[in-house]
Amino acid sequence: MSKKIRVLIQGTGFAGQGHAEAFRYAGAEVVGIVGRTASVVQQVASDMNIPYGGTDWQQALIDCQPDVVSIATPGGAHEEAIEQAIEFGCHVFSDKPLTACGESAKKLYDLATQKKVKTAFASSFRYMPDVIHAKRLVEAGVIGEPLEVECISHFNLERDIPFGWSHRKEDGGGRLNNNFTHKLSIVTSIVGEKILSIMGEVRDDLGKAPIVEGVHNFKNRRDYIPEDLNDPALKWGESNVEWSYTVLAQLESKLASKPVSVLFKHGGLHPRFNEDHIVIYGSKGAIYIKGHYASGPLYIYAENKQWQETPLPQDIVDNIPAVEGDTERNWRYLIRELVKDIKGETVAPYQTFKEGAQYQQLIDLIRKNDNWVDVSHLQY
Repeated sequence: MSKKIRVLIQGTGFAGQGHAEAFRYAGAEVVGIVGRTASVVQQVASDMNIPYGGTDWQQALIDCQPDVVSIATPGGAHEEAIEQAIEFGCHVFSDKPLTACGESAKKLYDLATQKKVKTAFASSFRYMPDVIHAKRLVEAGVIGEPLEVECISHFNLERDIPFGWSHRKEDGGGRLNNNFTHKLSIVTSIVGEKILSIMGEVRDDLGKAPIVEGVHNFKNRRDYIPEDLNDPALKWGESNVEWSYTVLAQLESKLASKPVSVLFKHGGLHPRFNEDHIVIYGSKGAIYIKGHYASGPLYIYAENKQWQETPLPQDIVDNIPAVEGDTERNWRYLIRELVKDIKGETVAPYQTFKEGAQYQQLIDLIRKNDNWVDVSHLQY
């Protein structure tokens, strides 16, 4: 494919603008952008020099004739837009979650398979440089057989962030959709992609959030926290989704003789005391990566029985896309792979709607909270 790949973006906020820049970085041409509000989409199109701006997705597909579409809206708004794009013959890049439930996500994966279009699912923090480094170290046998992985994070998010899609299960909200998907992607990248078993619990530690008008960009939502939360005129929305979770999983690894045990612990509203981290424990050592999404640095515990900070190899450094922000950089990694694949170039495996559908089905299972064993009869 010699001509530039034509891209249509759905979503005008932080994600939509980030996707547009990532596709341009990969050498594609962004031909249009679609949003809900005409004045907003026209302003974003003008600011970003995108030739087409509209509010009708189906009409935009006809007018722009894109090769690939990029979905950058909340999960609850994905299904119809993705289905229309696939039926139109477009390849699809979608932010997570793929849809609001596992059944609808599987439907989109099946349709994409049937129509033979390429898809990419943006649980993309597996492209953090220290994750790539850890994967290489584990494959080289530096820690022996992987035995166990521990993912600990306490975000301590502001409880008073304005009410929006992130508070609603039906709109793709919740910490499983918007945190766990990244953690699971990181761990499977390092250990192995096959998930054998899973269980967990979730909690809504929030309850409610203030309703505030004018929030259009997810990244800036903290700027809209009301100054007076006791104002009797303030209206509140009810949260119906999890803010904390604990998940246990077992993964198959070609590097291990037994399934690898994984703990995912996330306190979305709770303060941290020590640093968030991801640790991979093996039969001969361990790898510690600082940060909830493995932002680094990385440390190795090996034969000398001491933790040693280990810098990134130069080839990994040289391959890091030049952009500020982990989220934006990881979009660029994944979109670069998708664009190469569409062009017919050889690429390493990347996450598609197969994983997007699988992750959503796993989240449905975890949210059932039905893994408890009643032991009250043992209390003598």
